[in-house]
Amino acid sequence: MLIAGIDEAGRGPLAGPVFAAAVILDPARPIPGLRDSKVLSAGQRDRLAVEIRAHAIAWAVASADVGEIDTLNILQATLLAMRRAVEALTIRPAEALVDGNHCPRLACPVHAIVKGDRDVASISAASILAKTTRDALLIELHVLYPHYGFAQNKGYGTPEHLAALERHGPCPIHRRTFTPVAQMGLPL
Repeated sequence: MLIAGIDEAGRGPLAGPVFAAAVILDPARPIPGLRDSKVLSAGQRDRLAVEIRAHAIAWAVASADVGEIDTLNILQATLLAMRRAVEALTIRPAEALVDGNHCPRLACPVHAIVKGDRDVASISAASILAKTTRDALLIELHVLYPHYGFAQNKGYGTPEHLAALERHGPCPIHRRTFTPVAQMGLPL
């Protein structure tokens, strides 16, 4: 039975889209070292992402943009990105397992697993693909908006990012509904 693991990256930052990935691993080709992306170094994530893309039966990454996050809320935008990732798979899974306690609406049965990114290899793989894809985008966005330090902070509210936000105001990829961006009183 083909089972897709699903996870997201980027729910907490003040800027940038939220990403989700769906991965169907090949049981005949295990990938050593799969873990929750948050406990891996950037180098380990990058190496594993290459292996996942090369050896998984199917994988897909999708996102929900800042406008969708501000319109829907971050949870609904995350579930939307998850659904998009599963729908983008080249092979339909018979079942899906998602990290956390909320499930997107899918065409197959889906089950939430708290700490799934730690305990389920396909969810760990999805965590890694979502994180590496989002991080790569934030590095690209740093070139467009260098004041905010996106290459380093990946959109999270670090002291340096907050100081830049105070100094320069938000840029187009800031989430207007997220504190402290919302506290600036700017229109959506």
